[in-house]
Amino acid sequence: MSNLTYISPCFIVEDLKTSIAFYTDKLGFEVRYTGPDDDPFFAIVGRGHVSIMLKAIAADIKPIPNHTRHKWARLDAYISTADPDALYDEYNSRGVTFWRHLENDDDRLRGFEVADADGYVLFFGRPEA
Repeated sequence: MSNLTYISPCFIVEDLKTSIAFYTDKLGFEVRYTGPDDDPFFAIVGRGHVSIMLKAIAADIKPIPNHTRHKWARLDAYISTADPDALYDEYNSRGVTFWRHLENDDDRLRGFEVADADGYVLFFGRPEA
């Protein structure tokens, strides 16, 4: 029996404030941490059991989402949700732009995809019922 409970990906971001605003304003996440206090370059945002770490490294270090490396690597994070239909409706009402709309895909998953402010693609869904 494994005692692992969750994973928190760490995304390199271009602008920390812009990234935080996307996750809080569009996806309903909360800010769990920012630091250091005098000049923040790192944050943790989350919703429920999901956390994502965001880090601005330097002006010349840009985000590199998986899909920019190869077309078959379309996702940067899989976020499990019990009711992707309800979450899709919530995000649609918030004006989220979808990378892929709600569907049952070829991998037998029901869900949708959103690209964040830095182009990272998040899949929200679950296996088909």
